[in-house]
Amino acid sequence: MALPRQLPGRLPRNYLPVLVTGALFIAMFTAGGIRYEGFATGQIILNVFIDNAFLLVVAVGMTFVILTGGIDLSVGSVVALTTMIAASLLPSTPSFLVILLVLAIGGVLGAAMGAIIHYFEIQPFIVTLAGMFLARGLCYTIGTDSIPISDPTFTAIAQTRIDLAPELWISPTVLIALAVVLVATYTLHYTRLGRNVYAVGGNEQSALLMGLPVARTKIAVYTISGLCSALGGLLLSFYMLSGYGLHAVGMELDAIAAVVIGGTLLTGGSGYLLGTVLGVLVLGLIQTVISFEGTLSSWWTKIVIGLLLLVFILLQRLIVTTGVSRER
Repeated sequence: MALPRQLPGRLPRNYLPVLVTGALFIAMFTAGGIRYEGFATGQIILNVFIDNAFLLVVAVGMTFVILTGGIDLSVGSVVALTTMIAASLLPSTPSFLVILLVLAIGGVLGAAMGAIIHYFEIQPFIVTLAGMFLARGLCYTIGTDSIPISDPTFTAIAQTRIDLAPELWISPTVLIALAVVLVATYTLHYTRLGRNVYAVGGNEQSALLMGLPVARTKIAVYTISGLCSALGGLLLSFYMLSGYGLHAVGMELDAIAAVVIGGTLLTGGSGYLLGTVLGVLVLGLIQTVISFEGTLSSWWTKIVIGLLLLVFILLQRLIVTTGVSRER
């Protein structure tokens, strides 16, 4: 992985989008605290984690894919498929077997898409779009109605509160999501796979010339994305206690938005998981602000996210252009 180039004042250029996202989150939280009574509390931030734990896990997998210069449009459908498989099997199958099965299905789907993308040299957009339709279609072969989940293990996880301090608590799903973030961060920054991910995203042809395992790396990142999507589906099952074919519609776009707002370049090769976490927090805080306002439609969430995406894409373009001009 190339060392980040420096901005004036010795600030690494690649860190700028992450710092901007962090500053945006702090500014939004401060403005919300000024405008709304009871907003500026620790539990509000924890609630954002609780309500978006499944999105955070999915966004972690998406970060791996986008770092290689790819895209995965199937994640939302795989999340929904996971909820449907889990809900339909739980009445007659032990919960731990269901969990292992859906994780295996997610990983296999991801690996298959990664192999097709690399060996058949098809654009990730097309392959994962097909995966999106396939997974969503499989949901409706299982059932068209919502399937409730009453399994004791799933119910216990859904209803458990972990107290951190007086009036501060989180759910087990938050701990799972944070554990995924920690493992993914270690993988990206301290393992050979992580270095290969950044190298492939920076320049795939150069990575091939250096003898790096490009095929194995690309298949691995889509496998990771599939596993994260399946795990995100399990967390959504804990959160909703139901399986439904219309769960997670548009989640792939939310995950991409979180990754981009977090500073990961869509062209690959540059980005940090900390930025993805901040991106998810920003999206969740936007929803929280709109719910506190009370008079705004939920569609304002999409409008604000769209504007933020434009701003961060322009910021990325500015950083890349600045870097090229400095190299010249």
